[in-house]
Amino acid sequence: MPDFTEVAPRVWVAHYDWMHVNITLIGGSDGLLMVDTHGSAAQARIVADDVRRLGAGPLTGLVNTHEHWDHHFGNATMVEQFGEMPIHATDWARDHVEESARHTFEMYDGQADHPHRDDILATEVLLPTHTFSSAVQLDLGDRAVELIHPGRGHTAGDLVVRVPDADVLLGGDLIEESDPPFIGDDSWPMEWPLTIDLVLGLMTDRTVVVPGHGQVVDKDFVQDQRVELGIIAETIRDLASRGVPQSQALAEGEWPWERERLASAVRLGYEHLPRSQKRLPLV
Repeated sequence: MPDFTEVAPRVWVAHYDWMHVNITLIGGSDGLLMVDTHGSAAQARIVADDVRRLGAGPLTGLVNTHEHWDHHFGNATMVEQFGEMPIHATDWARDHVEESARHTFEMYDGQADHPHRDDILATEVLLPTHTFSSAVQLDLGDRAVELIHPGRGHTAGDLVVRVPDADVLLGGDLIEESDPPFIGDDSWPMEWPLTIDLVLGLMTDRTVVVPGHGQVVDKDFVQDQRVELGIIAETIRDLASRGVPQSQALAEGEWPWERERLASAVRLGYEHLPRSQKRLPLV
């Protein structure tokens, strides 16, 4: 059973084996802020028990780093277990939670043998209640926490959480340690590197970085991941500018990750590039 481990003063992280999800608690004199809530009601009840066992104070607020189900399907359970509280997210994430959840339910409905299928399908979706577009500061009593939308990357609505006095940054799925970051059909691979540049600007050389999935990392890890994302974006740009068709780009490019991870990146990259950066075939 995972324990919340203090990675900086009054900042605790629990790493859960299913999907390598991280749940973070940030403590202030007014209570605890939870960042992300896991991927089903059943799993969230386990998280709630872990919060009680930690005994660091009442849970008084939630943050969803983006609209993907594995980061907010525990919202309703946390409110059920601990009472009404604000749920923070970007405007974009709130506006796309229901659509994203519908796709998740449809996907798992067809996976009869998946061990978590029934738990996922039984989960109630609870939307964020407090949203913002660029940045907002939360008051935890004796501590301020910043929520920042640094730009489009993993989704169009990612946020990062900065705890300035503890020099901690929670990166959501803009940063992943257990696997390379997931570039899905709703990602922005050509903008992601610049978004990470802004995130890096929020760090010092000593910042403790909590990714959405995997082990706690540091600024050097984030810089290395930014380089890889930059190579992917520039490879797409180069292939398109030389007139390589999208259908051949995955095979012709030299990529830092396995090709099977990059099908969406190539398709979206070609779609998102302005016409001036593509060499179009003559007809």
